[in-house]
Amino acid sequence: MTSNTLGNRDLMRAMNRSIVLNIIKTHGPIARADMARRTGLSPATITGIAADLIEEGLIFEKETGDSSGGRRPILLALNPEGGYVIGIKLTENNLIGALTDLKTNVLVKKVRQLGERSVEPIVESLAKLVLDMLLEAGLPKKKLLGVGIGLAGIVDFERGLLLQSPFFGWENIPLRDLVQERLNVPVYIDNDVNTLTQAEKWFGSGQGIDNFLTITIGRGVGMGIVVNGQFYRGFRGGAGEFGHLVIDENGPQCECGNRGCLEAFVSDPALVREGQAAFREGVLPGPVEGIEDLVRFAQQDVPAAVEIFERAGRVLGLGVANLINIFNPQRIIIGGEGVKLGSLLLNAMQPAMACHIMPGLQGDTEIQLEPWGDDAWARGAASLVLRELFESPIHRSPAFEEKASPQAAF
Repeated sequence: MTSNTLGNRDLMRAMNRSIVLNIIKTHGPIARADMARRTGLSPATITGIAADLIEEGLIFEKETGDSSGGRRPILLALNPEGGYVIGIKLTENNLIGALTDLKTNVLVKKVRQLGERSVEPIVESLAKLVLDMLLEAGLPKKKLLGVGIGLAGIVDFERGLLLQSPFFGWENIPLRDLVQERLNVPVYIDNDVNTLTQAEKWFGSGQGIDNFLTITIGRGVGMGIVVNGQFYRGFRGGAGEFGHLVIDENGPQCECGNRGCLEAFVSDPALVREGQAAFREGVLPGPVEGIEDLVRFAQQDVPAAVEIFERAGRVLGLGVANLINIFNPQRIIIGGEGVKLGSLLLNAMQPAMACHIMPGLQGDTEIQLEPWGDDAWARGAASLVLRELFESPIHRSPAFEEKASPQAAF
């Protein structure tokens, strides 16, 4: 038998394994016969793959299902305790970590403040956080499938390189390899909004949807993209910089150095800046130290504060309309701290969107709001690892294939 034939057979087995595992994740508990009908795989193939997955501890046999007159079928379900993953959100000031099971249920959560901001101390802090969470959960390292790290910036996911960090000023840092060498477990890094999008695709509102966008609003404005069921990162991981879509070339200065970016109108720092200018002009009754002060004035119907949020909402609506015209997504999920602003921002967004969406695309896209907290960011990072577990080998990253154990290859 030729090496090509063996390779093709191994690839087919790995693809079938992925199909079975995802059917159980999405539709389980499910009978083997139902799985065969849904997948088109033969009962023998289903039985063989299920036996391996049971032996690995990833799935288990559950209570019997309904009988149509014969013997009750045995159901297969995902075993949440078949393995564990750790996700970490690296912010400009903190590490936010979560240890989850295979269903992204958070078992341990820790927040650590950063001290030194150079590479080596932060790598050491990341590694120590992982080990501390394992210790608190009472889990051996062999049960850890991997670590996912999400952070702001441009990330080359395939090579594990942090190409540019807006918070730390780092460039071309092999962050994945540095943490992986310290821990000796698989590590994955990605832009933090991409990690949230992965979580939505595998476990959240993006399940079963082939075309959707995730937008986050808060400290900055970011976007994750799923097109034709596949995650889109661009040539070197820079796709999705929605916050740096230029709305007005003569607009306010953005932190990226350009002028008039959407983020310079909509992000929390931009809103605070507008509030501080309004106070200096004497149209706000008090100073604006943070976004909470501006929200309070708007809720008191102070006209200047209300107008700041409405203007930002209109800019956001214009930007979202442009996305709909370009991508024609089925759903846009808007989340992050900014969603907590609620009607202050979003009431003005809707009519602005409607004005700028092409007539033929009106009504195609569902807008869904999700006010994520810190847990969601960490779970999103954990989903980087879970994606590699559930992803078809056709789309799986080469790094995962190199790290996968012989058992995991079917």
